[in-house]
Amino acid sequence: MVIIGAVTSAHGVRGQFKVKPFTFVAEDVAAYGPVRLEDGRWLKLKVKATAKHLLICEAEEIADRSAAEALRGQTLSVDRGMLPDLAEDEHYHADLLGLKVRTDYGTELGHVVGLHNFGAGEILEVAGSGSKKTQTEMYPFYPPFLLDVDLGAGQITLAIGSSSSDEAEDDD
Repeated sequence: MVIIGAVTSAHGVRGQFKVKPFTFVAEDVAAYGPVRLEDGRWLKLKVKATAKHLLICEAEEIADRSAAEALRGQTLSVDRGMLPDLAEDEHYHADLLGLKVRTDYGTELGHVVGLHNFGAGEILEVAGSGSKKTQTEMYPFYPPFLLDVDLGAGQITLAIGSSSSDEAEDDD
């Protein structure tokens, strides 16, 4: 299952609710067939409108406001097989979570715990390794910083910083 959105709140009195989409095209949350809620129920979504980066949706299984309010905070998932095939250089965020992150010099930075887009491009959230295990850092996830995503090897390579030998030479 791949999470494609989350219910944020009820909308109106007739069972409509707002959804924060995690899909590239917002309206695609309803394009892959029924969605599964965290509580195990399935809904057939219909997108009715958009409102401030959210979708206003309805489902025949949700008849009134109280039923819509009960959905608040639940994620919406679809079976991975329902999603379209991707180009060779594209990846689902779910496939990147947990991958090791290394620099082009071989330094391990940690592993991916999240991906974000604050408007200027994709950002990797990486939980540190070694003594920094409880800290997270953000790294750009786009060229020229992104060098390679190797799902088979379970790692991402980024061009950031420099090797310690380069830094030592710069100090001379």
